[in-house]
Amino acid sequence: MQRAAPLDTIAAAVRRERERLGISLTELARRAGVAKSTLSQLEAGSGNPSVETLWALAVELGVPFSRIVDPPAEPVQVIRAGKGYVVHSEQAPFTAVLLSTCPPGARRDLHVMQAEPGGSREAHAHIVGTTEHLVVVTGRWLAGPDEEPVELAVGDYIRFRGDRPHRYEALEPASSAVLLMEYV
Repeated sequence: MQRAAPLDTIAAAVRRERERLGISLTELARRAGVAKSTLSQLEAGSGNPSVETLWALAVELGVPFSRIVDPPAEPVQVIRAGKGYVVHSEQAPFTAVLLSTCPPGARRDLHVMQAEPGGSREAHAHIVGTTEHLVVVTGRWLAGPDEEPVELAVGDYIRFRGDRPHRYEALEPASSAVLLMEYV
């Protein structure tokens, strides 16, 4: 099966979810704090959306992040290292690759994250009931709720509420982690 280009997938998903809610492009842009021109370009399959833009849209649409960035997968899926759809942060030297999306009836997404020191990825609250699980693979991270982030080393695990503002910051070069987002 040939997969759609990432921007085509995102464009179709944002439009589908916006229409499901019965709101205009202008109204979604306003609610998400995204420029109408940015959202228009995104729905047209052009532009280069940041992770912040995509998360804001997912929150306002009331769907997991994966629902707007990845089409439903076949039962067996392989994503080779370095080949997944990479989303960059506007705030920090941070990237995330969505590895696995929620199958019907489940509410979770699996990501691999990479970051370099030099900025913090400030994440807004996700949909109500979101829990984040993070395991450090390489380097060191400062991660967790904005009010009490925790320093983490290789092999460390943290669980925290993702429906409140939180952060990820690499403390060493070439830091990576696996993130499981669980939705209720």
